[in-house]
Amino acid sequence: MKRLATSTTLPVHLRQPAYLPSKHGSGIVHLGLGAFHKAHQAVYTDDALAAEGGDWRIIGANLRSPKAAEELNPQNGLFTLIEHDLDKTSARIIGSIERVITAKGNTKQLLDTLGDPRIRIVSLTVTEKAYGIERVSGGINQDHPAVAADISNPDNPVGVLGILVAALRRRHNAGTKPFTVLCCDNLPNNGAFLRAGVLDFTRQIDHTLAEWIEAHVSFPSTMVDRITPATTQDTLSRANDLIGCIDLAAVETEPFSQWVIEDDFPTGRPAWDAGGALLVKDVAQYENMKLRMLNGAHSMLAYAGFLSGLDHVCNVMTDPDLAKLVKRHIIAASQTLDPVPGVDLDIYTKSLLQRFANPNIRHETYQIAMDGTEKLPQRIFEPAVTALDRGQSIAPFAFATAAWMYYCVRGTDANATYELRDPRQDQIARNIGARKNPDELVACLSKLDGFLPKDLILNQRWNSTVSSKLTMMLDKDMQSAVRNEAR
Repeated sequence: MKRLATSTTLPVHLRQPAYLPSKHGSGIVHLGLGAFHKAHQAVYTDDALAAEGGDWRIIGANLRSPKAAEELNPQNGLFTLIEHDLDKTSARIIGSIERVITAKGNTKQLLDTLGDPRIRIVSLTVTEKAYGIERVSGGINQDHPAVAADISNPDNPVGVLGILVAALRRRHNAGTKPFTVLCCDNLPNNGAFLRAGVLDFTRQIDHTLAEWIEAHVSFPSTMVDRITPATTQDTLSRANDLIGCIDLAAVETEPFSQWVIEDDFPTGRPAWDAGGALLVKDVAQYENMKLRMLNGAHSMLAYAGFLSGLDHVCNVMTDPDLAKLVKRHIIAASQTLDPVPGVDLDIYTKSLLQRFANPNIRHETYQIAMDGTEKLPQRIFEPAVTALDRGQSIAPFAFATAAWMYYCVRGTDANATYELRDPRQDQIARNIGARKNPDELVACLSKLDGFLPKDLILNQRWNSTVSSKLTMMLDKDMQSAVRNEAR
């Protein structure tokens, strides 16, 4: 069977790019090209090219793994997007990616590409831990391996901040307009977050360059949403069946997709609104809605579901008690929000429940459970503080927190059957030690630096509520705790 490429004959009914990819140049470099980018930003860019054209194709770049390059480059950047609705599956070919660069061990090609004035946007989906930025202060973590290496040797960067700054230095020295830096990671206020880290990093090595970046480089914030499970062998098999050839870069996702973008692009952007993106002045309200309602419920069900023996989100939603807790959490989170322009939160709640229950989207609970210390502050703790201030129920947020703590206790046990996969897992293990008392566990895990806000650490009602829910989990098991909570 042939590999997918521009010369491949595809089924006539298959939706293909409504433009000739080779006739469009590249204007975007994307760092961290994985399944989510292919199912999200690359699709919006494909729609933009079809609607209005322009030199906006994407050059992908990964700093470590060559996998994406090995999959996409032999296919001329083409890949299959498979969408699973409740009752049907459809596929289309995406042509917005030109090629992929692997930067590990040799960043020259990437820096040369980023220095090209034709590149006007650098977008990123690298996950929070890759940046090496402290969430609270916005400053860099100088103990982060890539940050430390790049400060000591800025001409040969290996990390995200070092590469961005080295590329901007080239453009500054050449008198070239800077690119827009577009963070698409699932982080609150992600544009300002990345801007603060870039500026702090730059000030360590070049104050003049830092002043130029501060004055001239745009860092728009974004909100992204599309449930995209990791690609599996089943994904590749389905792609083969749907398109009649081998596609090693195929990706599966749901029909729903949302992208809210702060419209601040001094050197232009694709017509992303043609694909349904919403261009706004302020992303914050949409971002809070998604983080608290979708992501917060996801974290809760990931810990409770995984520890109940349920491997996928859709399996969680078939359990009546867990499904009840998921709905409770989403509604409680919605009540901590101010009105969101153009969004009916009741309708959004229903859409989330339907999306989570989609049996054709096999999103692993264990995958969602990773990196809890980076996710819980904005997903669980921020709405919990709001709920306390407004006199609303804190039970859903306390249950989610207790579930994470139980996940940590079980994961650091001598007989643990899974890895925590958290950037602070060593510190978590040290804090837990031999402690078994729920009150002590709540106290020691609350003392992780910069993790819980003081409003929660010092609130006795919060601590006792979390402790009581953790007690049920420790004394019995997660399934018993879920049944008790759902009564």
